[in-house]
Amino acid sequence: MTMLELYGRSFENRMLLGTARYPSPSKLAEAVQASNTEIVTVSLRREAGGSHAGEKFWNLIKSLNVTILPNTAGCYSAREAVTTAQMARECFQTDWIKLEVIGDSESLHPDTAGLVEAARILDAEGFRVFPYTTEDLVVAEKLLHAGCEVLMPWGAPIGTARGLNNEYGLRALRSRFDTIPIIVDAGIGLPSHAARAMELGSDAVLLNTAVARAEDPARMAEAFAEGIRAGRNAYLAGPMQPSDMPRTSTSLIDKADLRE
Repeated sequence: MTMLELYGRSFENRMLLGTARYPSPSKLAEAVQASNTEIVTVSLRREAGGSHAGEKFWNLIKSLNVTILPNTAGCYSAREAVTTAQMARECFQTDWIKLEVIGDSESLHPDTAGLVEAARILDAEGFRVFPYTTEDLVVAEKLLHAGCEVLMPWGAPIGTARGLNNEYGLRALRSRFDTIPIIVDAGIGLPSHAARAMELGSDAVLLNTAVARAEDPARMAEAFAEGIRAGRNAYLAGPMQPSDMPRTSTSLIDKADLRE
């Protein structure tokens, strides 16, 4: 299977995993190991003076031997997202950033205008931006012009577990930007959802809540990893197209006609 290429780096595993909302650090570690993921997302942890809050969490993440993708979760303006990204680069020593600019506090719908603005600023500062966006083609084009080399469209709103709300939109993205890595992010609830995203030609899937909130996070992580591999293989195999009419699966050539 071909490698996943992101900003000049190659990865075998096409599952990215978030690190929030797990019942315990040990459950997080087990999920990461069960999935064999090579990339995890991490929110910026602000440390109170002298208390070193979050230090144990950061030590755990470093021990997992994975690539860190910090994110700007919880930011509601381009300015706030840029500042958070700058702090994350200093804290985590990486120029990779998953850029989130939220426009609505209830639906957590991305603020696409603010997203493009922040992406342009961060690209000029040397960041490698992974923008969390909708499946809108016009927004995607603007993000690419702003310097992004990856697109991260949602499957459904964050944490809803609804799967893929707009398969047509994801297919359109894949067709229009056929050389750009597409990572479906948010709203995935089941391994079948992730498999379907891969069957549509997505390059990877990013998960968090569906794994973290499962009764057995490690087993769920393993199930998602298997679904993502199956979906990718199905896409590469070239699946047959649906038909309105039935087609026999057995050839009638050289078969005896036993009708009277």
